[in-house]
Amino acid sequence: MSFPRCVLLWARLPAGRWAGHRAAVCSVLRARGEPLPGALGRVSTVALASSSSSASGGPKAPNTSLFVPLTVKPQGPSADGDVGAELTRPLDKNEVKKILDKFYKRKEIQKLGADYGLDARLFHQAFVSFRNYIMQSHSLDVDIHIILNDICFSAAHVDDLFPFFLRHAKQIFPVLECKDDLRKISDLRIPPNWYPEARAIRRKIIFHSGPTNSGKTYHAIQKYLSAKSGVYCGPLKLLAHEIFEKSNAAGVPCDLVTGEERVTIEPDGKQAAHVACTVEMCSVTTPYEVAVIDEIQMIKDPARGWAWTRALLGLCAEEVHLCGESAAIDLVTELMYTTGEEVEVRKYKRLTPISVLDQALESLDNLRPGDCIVCFSKNDIYSVSRQIEIRGLESAVIYGSLPPGTKLAQAKKFNDPDDPCKILVATDAIGMGLNLSIRRIIFYSLIKPTVNEKGEKEIEPITTSQALQIAGRAGRFSSKYKEGEVTTMNREDLSLLKEILNRHVEPIKAAGLHPTAEQIEMFAYHLPDTTLSNLIDIFVDFSQVDGQYFVCNMDDFKFSAELIQHIPLSLRVRYVFCTAPINKKQPFVCSSLLQFARQYSRNEPLTFSWLRRYIKWPILPPKNIKDLMDLEAVHDVLDLYLWLSYRFIDMFPDASLIRDLQKELDGIIQDGVHNITKLIKISEAHKLLNLESLSAENQSRLSGTVKGQARRVRGTKTLGSKAAEPPSPNAGEKSLASRLVQQGLLTADVLKQLEKEWLTQQMEHGKDRTEPGTHSKGTRRKKKEPDSD
Repeated sequence: MSFPRCVLLWARLPAGRWAGHRAAVCSVLRARGEPLPGALGRVSTVALASSSSSASGGPKAPNTSLFVPLTVKPQGPSADGDVGAELTRPLDKNEVKKILDKFYKRKEIQKLGADYGLDARLFHQAFVSFRNYIMQSHSLDVDIHIILNDICFSAAHVDDLFPFFLRHAKQIFPVLECKDDLRKISDLRIPPNWYPEARAIRRKIIFHSGPTNSGKTYHAIQKYLSAKSGVYCGPLKLLAHEIFEKSNAAGVPCDLVTGEERVTIEPDGKQAAHVACTVEMCSVTTPYEVAVIDEIQMIKDPARGWAWTRALLGLCAEEVHLCGESAAIDLVTELMYTTGEEVEVRKYKRLTPISVLDQALESLDNLRPGDCIVCFSKNDIYSVSRQIEIRGLESAVIYGSLPPGTKLAQAKKFNDPDDPCKILVATDAIGMGLNLSIRRIIFYSLIKPTVNEKGEKEIEPITTSQALQIAGRAGRFSSKYKEGEVTTMNREDLSLLKEILNRHVEPIKAAGLHPTAEQIEMFAYHLPDTTLSNLIDIFVDFSQVDGQYFVCNMDDFKFSAELIQHIPLSLRVRYVFCTAPINKKQPFVCSSLLQFARQYSRNEPLTFSWLRRYIKWPILPPKNIKDLMDLEAVHDVLDLYLWLSYRFIDMFPDASLIRDLQKELDGIIQDGVHNITKLIKISEAHKLLNLESLSAENQSRLSGTVKGQARRVRGTKTLGSKAAEPPSPNAGEKSLASRLVQQGLLTADVLKQLEKEWLTQQMEHGKDRTEPGTHSKGTRRKKKEPDSD
């Protein structure tokens, strides 16, 4: 091999590899008797270790289980031939395997890998990939071929493989190369700096604090209506609609902005000076005189808290009025201290009295006009509605997945003094956003499934804040009932309810944050081959927040990201699709998101006619509960279309036509809910709905989750509902007691008393049977007798 040829090979080596590959190049030149280009020597493990301290850096060790290895394919035959073999000789793969195994077992190498961020798991994965790459490649890069050859002839040390191993590890784990940059991008410790427009003005912060029905929101809205310009930020579409209508009725032109709807009041489409919006949709660049942020305590919400944080820190308003619970005062004051703004607190007392009764309802026979039974599951909603109908009463029904129009229609039906419907059955969806004329709140249960900040499901008693919010709906100032009452369905729950309501509400300690699209794009720039779901995991793991903030749970975002991962979309488009609000418990809604993304990726607009075919329009009225739930899912799909239409107007062009379709569907759903007891009865008859109490399996699962009083409450609730709930029509043939209850000849209380007496008699009879020599025989005979029950 001539010297010029060697120089040519030298030139082929990438410049960045010079420091890491001195040993390989020196070995070649020494073998050829050529002079060394400069004072080069073998890289020592000590030198590598000393340089690694800055490379690994960072305040906390990352969770390496989130690092998904990329695939590095072995090299095939090279067009230039195996240059390394020309310089030295072909490698003996058996010898190479022994060298690699020796390299892997060296403690010094494992320690050195740890200094560069390769813990035991990453080190093992990287080594397996490195070994496969070397053993399966037809030809290797010159530098690594030469160093392996030198190790085979004892002209180099096995440790000299480390630079090549590290280079390969960074190929399959690109996070190792850019950890410091990722930490800077995900540094969330100074959120006020994200909003320079708000920091450029001196804002006045006014906190209206008080319980429900205290007038706090009223005073803030009055200030909003009297201002030259203003923005109202509410937690629900219903509340935004309410302020939108109230403002325009008061002669203050106001626009409406929600995720699925934009309404401009001016005929020429010009934006009005006032806007009512959902909190996620507020603009942090538009200047206003007055801003109102409603339900500010939701800044702690594990999933949506980031929207309140963004509004609080970012709204460009001379005055920012906050409405909410006193539990948020301390946190808001601390956050505003970091912006240099003071908080004025105005406290309000409840306008009407409310009392906790000393007696539970115990039986639906004791219902009175103006009662609202609050349930925390659809199954309980259906069961209670059915029982009320059996008693010849009529009830309105409100739960979270109903369309807003249906909720308003049911609320109007319940509030109408001329309507025979005087009972309301609802979930905690009534906690905000609806004006209801309720005399008495009755908690059917005190147990509610929730999701914590970590995305874990918990089944616990409702919090004091939740209990106060729901109970406060009774006896509102604007309703005909000037005094409110609160109780429970079951006697055993009443003491726990009183305890919950009397507890001190814990101060809110942290506000939610959420990564922006720009931050995720910067992450993707450094990790281009990483999935969006994995990018989110790594971002959250690398993120740094101080004690006043937390990163919101992003399980729903990741669910959507994984759902559409295989569809070719740009990162920004993918991010927008993943932020679309969907109910992941609805299969049809999830499959619709997938279908919409697929159509978008093909550049095929989703037209009105296409969507009609997709949802199989026209839709028939529901014949049972399952049909009703399917219609609710279709309504959600139309919501999804409208939400996307404001982000991708060219691909979702028929928003106005879809809105008309949705209004027609809302009317069909309203009719279905109006006849919900008939649908429940049909569903029971065809065994499409099981309104029996929780199964033994669910009871055991719940009892393992809730401790202390909560466990006791759940057990008594289940027993109580068994006694009080009349069975389905088919069950009448099996139980005389059930038929008597259903026909009104027996009450639940009498049935309980008969049960106790029967159990007492059975125990006494059992004692008689336990005489010597008779127990086992009698037991066997009882098992054989079919009528012994």
